[in-house]
Amino acid sequence: MLGSGFVADFYMDGLRDVPGAQVVANYSRSDERAKEFGGRYGVPRRYTSIEDLCADHEVQLVVIALPNHLHLPAVRAATAQRKAIVCTKPLGRSSRESAEMVNLVRKAGVMHGYAETEVFSPDVMRARSMIASGAIGDVLTVRAREAHSGPHAPHFWDAETAGGGALLDMGCHTIEAARYFFGKENRIKDVFAWGATLVHKEKTKGEDNAVLLLRLEDGRTSLTEASWTAKGGMELRNEVYGTMGRIVTDTSSTRIRAFIQEPAGYLMEKADADVGWVFPIPDEARVYGYQEEMRHFVECFVDGKQPREDFVDGYIVNCVLDAAYKSMQSGHWEPVQVDSGVTG
Repeated sequence: MLGSGFVADFYMDGLRDVPGAQVVANYSRSDERAKEFGGRYGVPRRYTSIEDLCADHEVQLVVIALPNHLHLPAVRAATAQRKAIVCTKPLGRSSRESAEMVNLVRKAGVMHGYAETEVFSPDVMRARSMIASGAIGDVLTVRAREAHSGPHAPHFWDAETAGGGALLDMGCHTIEAARYFFGKENRIKDVFAWGATLVHKEKTKGEDNAVLLLRLEDGRTSLTEASWTAKGGMELRNEVYGTMGRIVTDTSSTRIRAFIQEPAGYLMEKADADVGWVFPIPDEARVYGYQEEMRHFVECFVDGKQPREDFVDGYIVNCVLDAAYKSMQSGHWEPVQVDSGVTG
């Protein structure tokens, strides 16, 4: 496990119930954090060097749970040691970075998984199976909203280091979900996007609100709303409209509601209040897709197969995001440019 932050905790929770999987080493930049994280999960070895962890002979698969600017260096270190890799979203800060990652894993001949949780959420997978069965006819449009009140870690707010703002952070989910619902064989032709820093001007130069409209070659569209200024907790919603019906998923909805006057501990990701009316999510890692994706990646590694979400998917998402940021500047539709040499 490379990383000891918020998403690393989710990945550890996701790996908890995967048969045969054992986390044998973890990395953090500081020895103190490496020891704290490793001690909390019973990991036998701790490292403060990515290269040293990747050289560990017991490590077979590396999970990258690091800030965006460290994804490429981590992939370089892991492929140098011929380790299988799972990388959190977004794969890179740009299509240039993610293209290099694709080439690195391809040259090393290792399994590579793109950890896009949205398409491993049980709700979203069920929706996709209904679409595949023909339940709503042909998919016409997809609408998605991903929103909360802002990131938990400082590195997200540094747009230059992170590679972007709310659209990169959250739009990567909805882009891949749209590809999942429409079918990946349907190429995204172009995009139109708007973004602005409406609230957090003192924290970031990146957009804290964005809208993205992507268009397939056949004219069908998907609309994304991404926000870092939405109070009241996480929003994860998809609406899929077809010729014979519609499907709505609301991943952050919960059957539990409570009015409390004393805090009850952790409730859900990005909860803005711990007293009053609260809406805790039980088994959050499974609800969001972490357990399903980790099980899938480990099973693929054991069986010698390539995952259904891999670095090529991450590269395509980065290509869409590159075009979206270009559209924010130009005010026009911008083509999505995908290198066939990278996608194969």
